[in-house]
Amino acid sequence: MLFFDLDGTLLDSNGVWLDIDVEFLGRQGISPVPADYTDYVAHHSAPDAARYTKERFGLSHSPQEILDAWMELAREAYAHTLPLKPGAKEFLLRCHQAGERMAVLTSCMPPLCQAALERHGLLPLLEQVITTKELGLEKRSPDLYRRAAEEMGVACGECLLFEDAPDYCAAARQAGWTVAGVRDPLFQEREEELKTVCHHWVETFQTLPPELEKRMFQGDKKR
Repeated sequence: MLFFDLDGTLLDSNGVWLDIDVEFLGRQGISPVPADYTDYVAHHSAPDAARYTKERFGLSHSPQEILDAWMELAREAYAHTLPLKPGAKEFLLRCHQAGERMAVLTSCMPPLCQAALERHGLLPLLEQVITTKELGLEKRSPDLYRRAAEEMGVACGECLLFEDAPDYCAAARQAGWTVAGVRDPLFQEREEELKTVCHHWVETFQTLPPELEKRMFQGDKKR
């Protein structure tokens, strides 16, 4: 079964969160955005990132108020402007036609995830959308991937994940999943690490590496 991350994998959206950080923290008089802050919030769920933001900068806002502000800034982008990665929809259509079961596994806030998937017409191709909020686990935890596999009624050895974040790829592999790393500019400095962690490397959905193309579309379904 195929699992897809959303932000930075299917959706060209990682940059929007940098813009939101700049806008939100700028409103609090915080500029520039610290690099270590960006690294933290990029690798944690929205609720954890909101709690961290409050504590890091000593804000008077509650974590929920921070989440609401982020949601307001992000909703327009997810519902109307953020594009898919080149070839992503065509790839999902091809997988669907080949009879592959597919799900999204994401830490994106559910309303934003839903808006983007609806806008791009991907929901009919997906069996399920699984969120870290729903499972109550972080994407850094191998247990998340075990739970996601259980949720879909498949063994971990039958799961193939497409993901752009090196730490998440490592966690999925530790859980026994096959992992395809997807190139995204946000992790440009960690590409060599990502290539090492993953079984496959996907520069673009428009051209799969030959070994992955063979596994998925030329009769070899072994994961």
